[in-house]
This record gives sequence, C-alpha cells and structure tokens, in this order.
Amino acid sequence: MSNGVDTSADKNVLDLTRNIRNRSTNRAVRSTRERLQSGQGTSPAFDVEILAMHIAACLQGAAVIPIIILLIAASGAYFTSQPHFIVWGLFALSMHAIGIMIVKRASKSEITLETQGNWRRILLLSQVAMGMSWAIFALQDCDTCNPTAFTFYKGAVLLVALSITAMASMLLRQAVLFGFLPTVIALTFSSSRSLDMLDLGLTAVFTTALIFFIYITNRLHQANLKLLSFQTEKDDLIAELEVAKSLSDEARRRAEEANMAKSRFLASMSHELRTPLNAILGFSEVMATEVLGPLSNPLYKEYAGDIHRSGSHLLELINEILDLSRIEAGKYELSEESVSLLEIAEDCIGMIQLRAKSKNIRIEQQFESNLPSLWADEKAIRQVILNLLSNAVKFTPQGGEIMVKAGWTAGGGQYISIRDNGPGIPENEIPVVLSAFGQGSIAIKSAEQGTGLGLPIVQAILAKHGGEFKLKSKLREGTEVIAILPPSRVLESLPAVSEVKAVEPRRRQFA
Repeated sequence: MSNGVDTSADKNVLDLTRNIRNRSTNRAVRSTRERLQSGQGTSPAFDVEILAMHIAACLQGAAVIPIIILLIAASGAYFTSQPHFIVWGLFALSMHAIGIMIVKRASKSEITLETQGNWRRILLLSQVAMGMSWAIFALQDCDTCNPTAFTFYKGAVLLVALSITAMASMLLRQAVLFGFLPTVIALTFSSSRSLDMLDLGLTAVFTTALIFFIYITNRLHQANLKLLSFQTEKDDLIAELEVAKSLSDEARRRAEEANMAKSRFLASMSHELRTPLNAILGFSEVMATEVLGPLSNPLYKEYAGDIHRSGSHLLELINEILDLSRIEAGKYELSEESVSLLEIAEDCIGMIQLRAKSKNIRIEQQFESNLPSLWADEKAIRQVILNLLSNAVKFTPQGGEIMVKAGWTAGGGQYISIRDNGPGIPENEIPVVLSAFGQGSIAIKSAEQGTGLGLPIVQAILAKHGGEFKLKSKLREGTEVIAILPPSRVLESLPAVSEVKAVEPRRRQFA
C-alpha cells in the first residue's frame, strides 16, 4: 500500500552507485589476481610503463657509458702503446650514440600497448649493437704486453662494463643477455683458437658472471614490477576511498535533509495534534465524570473513559517522540540547578505508588544518608526516574516487589538502581529494548504495551548529563536498571571560613 511518498529514486541512486563501485572493485581485484598469478607477474599496461621508465633512465645516465669508454680507450692505448684502442673507442662511442638517438626518438613518440613490442625489439637491437663493441674489445690482443696482465686487464674491463650495463638496463627484460651474448661468443671463439688456460678461465668467469647478472636483473625487474603493482593498487584504493567518501557525504547530506524534514514535521504537527487532543481529553473527562448530568446509557460513560485513556496514551506518545527528536537534534537544553537525588526519587515513588498498589506491588527503598546535592536538570532527572519506575511497575506481576536504591558509586558519583522481580528480558533482546521504538517479546505479549521510547530517552538524558545507563536482566529472574551520574555533577561542601584568622585592617595615616 502506497503512502504517497516515492523513495525509489533515492534508493536506486545509492544502490546503482554501489553496484558500479563493486563491479569496478571486482574487476580491479580480478585483474590484480591474474597479474600476480601469471608467469611473468605483469600485464601489457605495466610493460608500457616499465618501458617508459627504462627510456627515462637511459636518458638520465647517457653520459656514464661514454666516460667509461673514454677511460678504457685511453688506458688501453697508454699501457699497450697501440692505436687500435682509440679506433675501438670511436666505434663504441658511435654505437652508444646510435642507441641514445633511438632512445630519444622513443621518448618523443607515444608508446601504446600496440607499439610497445616493436619499441622493445628496437631497444634490444641497440643493445646488441653496443654489445658488438664489447665483443670487438674481447678480441683485442697485445703482442708486446704480458699475456697474463693483459688478460686480467681485459677481464676487469669486461666485468665492469657488464655490471654497469646490468644496472642501467635492468628495466628492459633480456637486455643484459642480448647485450653481452656477442662478447661470450667472441671469448669462446678466441679461447678455442688459442687453447690458453687464461683465455679459457676468462671465458668461464665472464659467462658465469653473465648468468649471475641475468638472474639479478630479472629479480630486480620483478621487484620493480611488484612495486609498480603495489603503487597501482594503492592508487586504486585511494580512488575507491574517494568514491566511498563522496557516497558517504551524499548519504549524510540526505540524512541531514531527512532529519530536518522530520524536525519540521514534528514541530508543525505538535500543535496540530495537541490542540484537538486537549479538547478530546477535556470533553471525554467531562462526560466520564458526568459533570453536566448523568448519561442515559451506562455504556456511554465507559466509552468516554476509553476515549480519555486513549487520548492520554496518544498525548504521552507525542510528548516522548518530541522529547527524543529534540535530544537527537541537539536542541534539548538542560536547565541545571542544585537538586537532591534522594528527594526526587522519593517524590517519584510517591507519584507511582498508586499504580503499584492497584497491582499489589510493594516498593522498597534503600537510600544512603547524607548524599550531597547534584548539579543537574531536575525535570530531566525526574523524567528518568519516572520512566524507570513506570517500566518496573508495568512489567512486575501481581504481588511483586520493586527495590529502589540510591547511593555513591565507586568513582565518587551517585546512582539510583531500580530492581524488579518480573519476567526479565532475554539477553539477545536487550539491544532491541534499548533502541528507539524497540520492544521485547515480553512487552509485545503483555497487555500494557508501551511506545518503546522510555529507555532511549533515559539514555539520552543521562548522556546529556555525562552519565551512564546500565540494564541487567535475565529471563525469569527480573530486571535491574541503574542510572549513574558522574562525580563532576556532585556538589561538594566547602569548609567554613570562620576558622580562618581574620586579618586586621590596616590603619590609614594622613599627613
């Protein structure tokens, strides 16, 4: 049955947005899982980004290799007194310059998923071209030099070149293998021809170093991929958090608008409901008490009493709803003054005594003497105690007993406890009872059903005073409710000032 208010649009907005967000999140999680479970642990999108990072690193370290080549060529020409090392240096610088030109061209062009494979092959070919220069260096020989010293010199140069190239091109997969495979071939060819133990040892050492650096660069490449993956996931999570925050802000704005609409509705309806209710209560009371004369039919008098009781119940419900709305809206202001908890409790017991006697319920009280006053709102504290006593009387069976205690807490505050021997509340229903309009199974089956707002109002009033509310109950063992006020609300008495010795007034002297 429609009530004239269509909220499907708002629900659809939130639900559709949440579904879209969940779908995008599931896609991101699925792609991440597939990427991490794949053989290479990467994706084409990551290949593009890794290739761009390699290009940027090559441009930044473009001057390192030429310096190394110049040092090698100059030292080789100086120690061997042979000019072919200078020729080799010019050739190596030319190969390096060609590689840098290819890298610059790649940096100026837009690398996409379709073109990244071609650019990767071109960059690997440039590594092969640079590797040819190191292969030519490996074939160099010196007739006038000490063979052992020259072999150690050549091995040291090749190992330095291998390590520098491995560090510079670790972001490009298989760059070390393509770059120094010609060198391994040249060393193998040279050692197979000479069959010298030094050449064979140099070939074995360099090949082992190449395999080791290939393994290291692959591990570093995988580590960079994982870091890039974590960065991407972090960015995705940040985006998801921003979306969730925007949805939360939108939901909060809608809730605030709904709360304002509810407050305006209650403010306008309070007058519209109370005015006819006062007339109904007044006229029904006049008819029930037969002020203007007896009624011809006794049923009319009974009906008038029913109308008065129903109107009183409705007025009580309206007052409780308005109180709870004002507390939730933060418009419930405390009118604080010095009050006595014991006096308020005794007054409330006297007010509820008539209802208790009608059910033959005995109310016992146990108050600690000489409790100091509290700084609190008397009307609010009275409402708290009356609500708790009314619930105790309502759910205590005929001939039951209610114990009311008041005294000090362990922390220096004051409390009031109300315990009955009624049917109790199941433990799983306590959160329901403490919520607005919540009622337990015992209350639903009871003939005296309430509005379900008494305990939430009690909690809100005590929270407004900085206090605490506790409810202890077990099925078929009764219920105990405790309202606690903090020590900051207790007014301590100050010592008398008459015990302090008065200071004699200082006599004035006039010239």
